[in-house]
Amino acid sequence: MKTVSLINMKGGVGKTTVAVNLADFLVNRESKKVLLVDVDPQFNATQCILQGDKYIEYINNGGYTIVDIFDGSARITNSIVDGPTEHKAVKYADIKPAKSPRGFDYIPGALQLFKLEMSAGSGRENRLRNYLSTLQDDYDYVIIDSPPTPSVWMISALIASDYYLIPVKPDPISMTGIDLLQGIISERAENYGFPCKCCGIVLTMVDLRSTLHIEAERFFDQKSRWNGLLYGKYLLKRTDIARGQLSNQYIRDLPESQVKADFSAIVKEFIRRTEK
Repeated sequence: MKTVSLINMKGGVGKTTVAVNLADFLVNRESKKVLLVDVDPQFNATQCILQGDKYIEYINNGGYTIVDIFDGSARITNSIVDGPTEHKAVKYADIKPAKSPRGFDYIPGALQLFKLEMSAGSGRENRLRNYLSTLQDDYDYVIIDSPPTPSVWMISALIASDYYLIPVKPDPISMTGIDLLQGIISERAENYGFPCKCCGIVLTMVDLRSTLHIEAERFFDQKSRWNGLLYGKYLLKRTDIARGQLSNQYIRDLPESQVKADFSAIVKEFIRRTEK
C-alpha cells in the first residue's frame, strides 16, 4: 500500500481537484483499490463526494469521520440543534471507511476538526499513520487531501505518507511559495523523522492562451531541487471542472477528451513514480 499526500500551502491551486480525480482514475481506469482521506478541516474533498443533505444523513447515521481517527476518546460535543451529545470511545478497528459512488472508499472530513485540540508533540499527530497501518492489506493507494496551511494536520498527513505530490498553479505567487513549502517540509521531516519524499509536481489550471505555464516549466527545469519532478502533462483550466465538483461530477464525466487524456497520462506517471 502506497500512501500519498497532496500538499501545497497555497489555497486555490486545484489540490482537492487532483486528489479526488486521482482516486477516481486509479479505481476506474487503473483497477486499483483506493482510500481517499480528507484531512482538511474545510472538508472540500468530502463535498466533492457527498452533497450537503447526504453528508448530514451520513453523520446522523453514525458514520465515522477524520475526527474519530484523531480523537478516539469518549467526548461530549455541543450542537445548536441537538444540544450536548455523548460520543463513546472509538478504536481503530471500529472506524470503517465510507463507500463512494465512484468506487473508491473514503474517510470524510469534518468541520469539527477545527475544534480538536492537538498540539505538536502530543502524540495525536501519529494517529493517522497508526490507523492506516491497520489497512495495509486493503488498498493499493491511500490519497490524503491535506489543508493549505503548515499545520499539525499537514504534518500528520506527511507522517503517514510514503510520498507527497505538489499541485501548483503556474503563476508568480505560486512559484515564489513552492521553495518555502519545500523548506518547511524538510524542516518538519527532520524534526519528526518521517521519510516521505516528493513524487512530483503537477501544473494545474493551465491556460494555454498565456505563457505562464512555459515560464513555470522553465522555472522547475532550472532549479536543481525541482529538476525532473515536473510531470509531463498538466491539468488544463476548465470552468466545467470547478462547476462539476459542486454536483459531484468528475473529470471522467467531462465531454472534452483532451482533459481526460491529459489527466489519464498524469495518473499513469503517478503510478510509475510511486511504484519504483
